[in-house]
Amino acid sequence: MGSDEKDKRQARATLIGIVAVLLLAVIATVLLLPMLGDITDGAFSQGLGLKDAAVISFFVTTALLVVFAITSGDGLIGEIQFVLGGFFTFFIIIWLMIAWIF
Repeated sequence: MGSDEKDKRQARATLIGIVAVLLLAVIATVLLLPMLGDITDGAFSQGLGLKDAAVISFFVTTALLVVFAITSGDGLIGEIQFVLGGFFTFFIIIWLMIAWIF
């Protein structure tokens, strides 16, 4: 019986974690929506500046690292030093590439 209760608690904790990640993804999407209109309007004009590229890069990098952390198993807790290093590396590379290409 103790094992069943433990499994139920673990399943509840996993469900709460998944719901929290999905909620953060929805919030990030809602925050990015106003900028999407500006991006599509100016896609073929003068290009994106460093400020706009930084905002886009932040959301892309955050989404990418959340996927990495979830698929790595204990990545949300045990590998935080690598996730933070990867975040800043990805952020800088994606930021400069978006600014350069667009």
